[in-house]
Amino acid sequence: MTALARPTNGRMIGGVCAALARRFGTSATTMRVIFVLSCLLPGPQFLLYIALWILLPGEGKVRQAW
Repeated sequence: MTALARPTNGRMIGGVCAALARRFGTSATTMRVIFVLSCLLPGPQFLLYIALWILLPGEGKVRQAW
């Protein structure tokens, strides 16, 4: 299992959708479409994106668990 981290390649804004796509085994484009469509529904989707952008480390900054 890989650690959840924002990739340095293939990201558009913050890399959150690309990281989630890599984690769940789907394309980044599919994850971005799902995110945009979810923003049409009521809820804190945009705030969740900002929180994940802040909390998820960049790909080069992930520490490996021993």
